[in-house]
Amino acid sequence: MKENRTLKEKILEVFTASDGLVSVFVVFLGFLVATILIIAVGRKPGGMYQAILQVISGWDLRRFTWNSRYIGEWLVVSMPLILCGLSMGFAARTGLFNIGAEGQYAAGLTAAQFVALYFPHIPVLHWVLAVFAALAAGVLWGGIVGFLKAKFSVSEVVATIMMNYIALYLSRILTMRIPGSNTFQTPPFPATSLLRSPFMEVITNNSRLNYGIWFTIAAVFFYWIVMEKTRLGYSLRATGFNREAARYGGIGVKGSITGAMAISGAFAGLAGAIVSLGSFSAGRVLSVQDGYGFDGIAVALVGNSGAWGIVLAGLLFGVLKSAQPLMQSRQIPKDITSIILGLVVVFISLRAGVRLIIEWQMKEKARKERTGEAALPVSASVPDKEGSGNG
Repeated sequence: MKENRTLKEKILEVFTASDGLVSVFVVFLGFLVATILIIAVGRKPGGMYQAILQVISGWDLRRFTWNSRYIGEWLVVSMPLILCGLSMGFAARTGLFNIGAEGQYAAGLTAAQFVALYFPHIPVLHWVLAVFAALAAGVLWGGIVGFLKAKFSVSEVVATIMMNYIALYLSRILTMRIPGSNTFQTPPFPATSLLRSPFMEVITNNSRLNYGIWFTIAAVFFYWIVMEKTRLGYSLRATGFNREAARYGGIGVKGSITGAMAISGAFAGLAGAIVSLGSFSAGRVLSVQDGYGFDGIAVALVGNSGAWGIVLAGLLFGVLKSAQPLMQSRQIPKDITSIILGLVVVFISLRAGVRLIIEWQMKEKARKERTGEAALPVSASVPDKEGSGNG
């Protein structure tokens, strides 16, 4: 019995020590619960998995046809999720909680739209400038929060929430002042400002897949190289582990905090440019938040704030969102995807609690073992003492 208990403890310890294994397990658990719910409402769960397979592979098993457009649209939906996940993850590795990716996304989207509508219509250069404007806007929006945190110890959680609303309504006010705009959209973008790729449209059967895919890939490699292979990344990670120790070691903690938030903002700002110039032919007047920034928090959590984990989590979230219309056509409630995503986030958040329980159990076991070892000499000395008295 003791061996079984010890084996169980070892399994739990190994399991909770592997963040990747925990993420895989909670995703599996989320799908398992969703499957049970689909059966409970009288539907066939196979329809959900067929829809997901169709998005990933392009194959429609009902008609035995293949259409690459599904794959292209899946990647289009996944790109901003990955970038906003990188935004959250980069800050998290520095010990910060960036809830402001939504506002940084809106800032980048707005800047890209203004450059698209007002800058000279020079092929390639036009959309390049628009993308860089979005990056700069994201850096500014994130950097403000980082500066407030580093200089005045303002909570980045409160600051980013407020900056989200400021970005949303400021974007709406400014965009509606563009001549020809209404409450929904601006005049059409010139063709030179769009990120559309004729080659990608051909190979994905006229999907919206665009040059943004290359920016997303570059952003992932940038994240990985900076965070894992550079001195800057070491400084940021050291600040995240222990700010006081990092300061004692000569690391500029204030600069690390400001820089981390600024770079985080750049990722989200890039997402805004890709959505605006890659998925739409006219500028958008935001009335509500698009939600990519908030979804990015979940993506970073599931991906454990690692570059490749965030990519996989972003693709997972993207496939679920892309599969919603296909699920409806198979009589599967579209809300089931939101339930899966919510369950995954809840389960992944429980990991810390499980670790605390296991650590407590191990400490209790160690304490009992120490108590038992200390009691042995006392119990052994009693007969000796009594024996000497009787003699």
